[in-house]
Amino acid sequence: MKAADIGAEGLRVAIGFPSAVMLVVGGIVGVGIFANPAIVAKDVQSPVLALAAWGAGGVVALLGAFVYAELAARFPSTGGEYVYLRDTYGPLAGFLFGWTTLLVVHTGGLAAVTIVFAQNLNVLAGGGLSERAVVVVTLAALAAVNCLGVTMGNGLQSLLGLAKIAVIGVLITAGLLLAPHVPTPGAIAHPALPSALKAFGGAMIPVVFSYGGWQTANYVAGEIKNPERNLARALMAGVAVVILLYLLVNIACLRALGVEALGKTITPTSDVLSGSVGPAAGRLAAAAIALSALAFMSQSMLTGPRVCFAMARDGLFFRRVASVSRGARAPAVATLVVAAWTGVLALSGRYDQILSYVVSMNFLFFGLSASCLFTLRRRERGAPATTPPAFRAPWHPWSTGAFIAASAVIVGFSFWAYPVNSLIGYAILLLGVPPYLYWRRQGSPEPVAAFGEPRP
Repeated sequence: MKAADIGAEGLRVAIGFPSAVMLVVGGIVGVGIFANPAIVAKDVQSPVLALAAWGAGGVVALLGAFVYAELAARFPSTGGEYVYLRDTYGPLAGFLFGWTTLLVVHTGGLAAVTIVFAQNLNVLAGGGLSERAVVVVTLAALAAVNCLGVTMGNGLQSLLGLAKIAVIGVLITAGLLLAPHVPTPGAIAHPALPSALKAFGGAMIPVVFSYGGWQTANYVAGEIKNPERNLARALMAGVAVVILLYLLVNIACLRALGVEALGKTITPTSDVLSGSVGPAAGRLAAAAIALSALAFMSQSMLTGPRVCFAMARDGLFFRRVASVSRGARAPAVATLVVAAWTGVLALSGRYDQILSYVVSMNFLFFGLSASCLFTLRRRERGAPATTPPAFRAPWHPWSTGAFIAASAVIVGFSFWAYPVNSLIGYAILLLGVPPYLYWRRQGSPEPVAAFGEPRP
């Protein structure tokens, strides 16, 4: 391996633009798109409002991509939001993000999807598998692959991501072209405006959960080739691809089932496929969901460990977690930490409970990270000699302000829908203050050389 292939943090720089796009797509598309169209249709009871909700979620994701693209251009370093908040608002803000990401947000989302993967794999096996054993073995296998280096980890997630897109393409084709179409009712009863707004707001929670995850590509910025340019472009392209896929999936579901039947089913993917493949639809749907879940898990196992790796390099986490394996140049210890904690959450929690933690905390930090742009642009005006970033968020400050406002609204709705679990999530955030003070008292960490080993 050439010295030029090793970044300043000791990690191997090996992710090009196409792989970065797949990282963005893989971070967003999980299992939500296979189930959440039914939840949204049940809430709004209107095909127009259902598509409007998915379109609005896409707009929020695109506004977020604008913000994160500029942040990536300004801070092309491993760690994503941890770096943005640390360098804008100070180390406590960065640490609290990293703390909740490790304990709740990233690992919680990964644990929820791992549960879904184990359940659907068990369906394919005829109910003869131990789902707990599937959770443990799968997480261990993905951790092992990513400990072999970013080339192996990224190669696996790209391959699984392409397979996932192909499976979604089959679902879209079945709904649009193969399954019998349900005619749209001539007249649809619409609820009063306050009730409709409340229903629409509730429907946005599963929608934004399905669109979340574009930001995880920023965690590996230090391993992307020319991240100032390639990561910004990948965020735009990846989010645009997902918006198109999600809208087509929902159109296919509405055409094949109709809004009333879609809102009543708990297995929309199976119901859409049943019109074209018959009795095999249930197993085919389970296979599609299991594959999509595995692809999401692979991407999450690649990106998530980089946050606690960055914290450890700053001396705000166990120093050993900042170590880099000699041959693979991968954050192996950080990867094992994330895999182990995800396993604990997956074995002790429920999907719906974990989900309520993730949405509330995710959008709190989305809004805080986006607010960094206002501070950074103001600093830039005060230092005119500063070199401008390679990418600037279009239509700032309006686009950035709209994303912050949307994040605040979603946090509010998550409190309304899951008040107890949301409060537990914020209690976990505040519990991060004592560990932060402890690690800060330990003093500055030893500087780390380019190859990840302490300097004498």
